[in-house]
Amino acid sequence: MFWRSLVGKLWFTILLLVSFVLLILTVLLLEFFEDYHLEQAEHELMETAKKVTSIVEEFEGDRNLMLSVANEVKDPSSRMIVSFDQKDYWISDSTDSSIPVVDIDWIYRDKQLRAVIEEGEQVKKEDVLPPSQAKVMIVGYPLENETGAVYVYQSLKFVEQTAEKTANIIMLGAGIAIVLTTIFAFFLSTRITSPLIKMREVAIELARGEFNTKVPILTHDEIGELAMAFNRMGRQLKFHINALNQEKEQLFSILSSMADGVITLNRKGEMLIMNPPAKGFVDAWYFENEVSDNELPKRLPEPLQGVLQEVVTLEKEVLKEITVQGRTWVVLVTPLYDKSYVRGAVAVLRDMTEERRLDKLREDFITNVSHELRTPISMLQGYSEAIVDDIAETTEEKNELAQIIYDESLRMGRLVNELLDLAHMEVGKIQLNKEATPLKEFIDRVVRKFHGIAKDYDVELEIDMGNMEEEVCVHIDPDRMEQVLTNLIDNAIRHTQEDTKIKVSLSQTETNVMINIEDQGYGIPEEDLPFIFERFYKADKSRQRKQRHSGTGIGLSIAKNIIEAHRGSITVYSKEGDGTTFTVIIPLLSSD
Repeated sequence: MFWRSLVGKLWFTILLLVSFVLLILTVLLLEFFEDYHLEQAEHELMETAKKVTSIVEEFEGDRNLMLSVANEVKDPSSRMIVSFDQKDYWISDSTDSSIPVVDIDWIYRDKQLRAVIEEGEQVKKEDVLPPSQAKVMIVGYPLENETGAVYVYQSLKFVEQTAEKTANIIMLGAGIAIVLTTIFAFFLSTRITSPLIKMREVAIELARGEFNTKVPILTHDEIGELAMAFNRMGRQLKFHINALNQEKEQLFSILSSMADGVITLNRKGEMLIMNPPAKGFVDAWYFENEVSDNELPKRLPEPLQGVLQEVVTLEKEVLKEITVQGRTWVVLVTPLYDKSYVRGAVAVLRDMTEERRLDKLREDFITNVSHELRTPISMLQGYSEAIVDDIAETTEEKNELAQIIYDESLRMGRLVNELLDLAHMEVGKIQLNKEATPLKEFIDRVVRKFHGIAKDYDVELEIDMGNMEEEVCVHIDPDRMEQVLTNLIDNAIRHTQEDTKIKVSLSQTETNVMINIEDQGYGIPEEDLPFIFERFYKADKSRQRKQRHSGTGIGLSIAKNIIEAHRGSITVYSKEGDGTTFTVIIPLLSSD
């Protein structure tokens, strides 16, 4: 609104100040001119009375001539009374009909007017004449014979008219002064506020991030200096914000490239900054605790909530070990201070799973290899001793022992070959014979050969092609990929209870295809999930060779290496007792 603007405020202030000064000046001028006109009227009437007195004294012998000359001397708009005594007097005519003829007795009854005759004093007086109640100014001047006086009176209407005309002139001048003041005030306000308006516009642009906008410098006064300071401030803001952005990008790059997870928390436990490793930890905790996606930006994992409260309360760093989805994280939470007040904390999370895995591998490798080789070697040794010692009496018994020795040697050969293949894969020497393969036909063929085995174990095997197109082809090594799917489906059948379902589903994106093998089996314990793709690792710690659950323990490790050789990935999600889901992702386009 205009009244809220700086122009309106300046204009109203200047106009109010000038109006107040003009009001006081008008009142004073009106009072001055009114007094001045009254004094002038009294002076003129008194001068007229003096002249008439002189005429009366000069022409005392010829009364007619005396009165005629006296009548010519006075103002036509006034009346004059020449009183020689109370019985002998003369009253002149007047052109002003509003001035009544005064009764001589009224003059003699008035103490002040009578004093002119009795005491010889000059009198100036404002009074109301009966019976018309007209306001007049009357003066009296004594005659030398001390028995009479000359009285001249005039209506105050003339003085009032003169004062009114003077007031009109003053009001006209005041009105012109107010108009000129308004024009001047607008001109001055515009000159003052124009640079300020520009500064406001530039400030709005600065708030939007446009730091190159500058305020034009129109004057070299204080406002011009303010404009220069404003432009200097904009340059400094741009410099500092660019520096802050560079620091922010540098900090973001450092955090993103860190192997350790970093989470910045405020005092309320809200996650302010989180790098990718930390997000992986949080996502794993959300999955494990079945937290909905709507809560992801809000909820801090409960183990960290307790650590944060401990840090805020004790105001010192706290170290804690947390296990999520089978992965071991060491968390170091350090308080962040705002002067002496703890305003939050920073949590550094290190995934110690690999270190623990290496320790476990060092401990278990010899045990695993010896366990895998001990049984066939023992059987070879025992049955060969039986043959050497002629324990087998008949040819059939010898052939049976020889067959067992042969089977165990084949088993040892397969184990050695698998170990060699795995070693070649891990050093990057795997050879892939890639070719364009129709995916739906390939999956259907691989799954179909397991229908008989699934039926033997009372397990339903189902295929869900999802949004896959019929003509989709992938560039893969069919034999190696069949080895992967065979291993995954065979594991699913062997580790699934009877009367349950195994589902093989496919889905497609613009760049990848995804194959899910989902079972309703025993599931994998949480502590075993991080090591499921390691050599010789088995979730079954009993080491009992059951027909249904037997295996060398390196099939998943081989599968992982084959998928990675295809530039893909394989992941597993599982809960003990709720089944397991293996997800294989293969790129649509060849990366050769």
